[in-house]
Amino acid sequence: MPPAPDHPPASLSPARLSPARLAPARGHRVGDIAEQSGLSAATVDRVLHARPGVSARAVRQVEQAVLDLDRQATQVRLGGRTLVLDVVMAAPERFTTAVRDALEHELPSLRPATVRARFRLGEHAGPEAVERLVDTLDAVGRRGRGSQGVLLKAPDDERVAAAARRLLARGIPVVTLVTDVRDSGRIAYAGLDNAAAGATAAYLTSQWLGALPGAVLVTLSRSTFYGEQERRSAFERALADIDPDREVVVRSDADGLDEGTAGLVRDLVATRRDVVGVYSVGGGNRAIAVELGHAEVHPRVFLGHDLDADNLDLLRDGTLTAVLHHDLRADLRRACQQVLRHHHLLPGAPASVPAPVQVITPYNVPPRLVPR
Repeated sequence: MPPAPDHPPASLSPARLSPARLAPARGHRVGDIAEQSGLSAATVDRVLHARPGVSARAVRQVEQAVLDLDRQATQVRLGGRTLVLDVVMAAPERFTTAVRDALEHELPSLRPATVRARFRLGEHAGPEAVERLVDTLDAVGRRGRGSQGVLLKAPDDERVAAAARRLLARGIPVVTLVTDVRDSGRIAYAGLDNAAAGATAAYLTSQWLGALPGAVLVTLSRSTFYGEQERRSAFERALADIDPDREVVVRSDADGLDEGTAGLVRDLVATRRDVVGVYSVGGGNRAIAVELGHAEVHPRVFLGHDLDADNLDLLRDGTLTAVLHHDLRADLRRACQQVLRHHHLLPGAPASVPAPVQVITPYNVPPRLVPR
């Protein structure tokens, strides 16, 4: 990531963030904004008062911190202990947005502490992005600004695991979210039972394809995500038992982003048109559907994961046959509860309880996901 420019462009000028517009008018203290943004109180004060010598990155961090504090204002209560969680994720924006929304819905219900969340989000998970993730985790540990826990979605990489262990050594517990990081010292995993999901996808695929000849395309966002590898391995094992002659074609490492995923599918259908099934482990389903359509390849079964906005639309219009779903709000509630247990604010020891998979069709979409 290139360094932030010394002088912010006009659109990010500190003048936008005048004291009248931000903290004093909204009731947020400079100290709270500093804690939320990860900046010093002096830097926040310079940004709020439009003083020179602040970077565009600092302006963005202050602006985002105030927005986060605004959204989480329902958590503010008199008395009680306040815990600050850092959410560090490598995932497409459609998923990080869903996680942010789900967590902020859950924060007001958490007891007995007040819990606030800070977000450190990125879309890529390749080698350079892993280094940035490690830097982010180390910065959380060095900051000394009151992080009481980290919710982490990251590749299963020893560098990430080592950074997580360093956090624990500083008294900051890590809960892995939706995909695990082995040997990380994490106190718990919160998310889908990925092996069960992969096996379920194989069962559904075999039932819907029957004797129809052809291959099944499996797409992953990154082969380094342990949860995705669990899904893929379980899918291949179960399908080999149920339908041993069925070929599985795997494409990976486009981060689940539309452009890169489209390229993977485009390259595949340039040489073969016998794809009769798709199991999208890592997302980018709209791009997959578009490229298959351009090639006039029409799979009989198309399974995806997670009921984000794109997948809801694709499910309703018949592009997706079914979505393998887990309740993100419940996952995030459990993740936060493990941090509270670590700090002895709830009874019991932190524990991993993977969520069961739900098979969602157009006829059983959870009511709160249906627009009113």
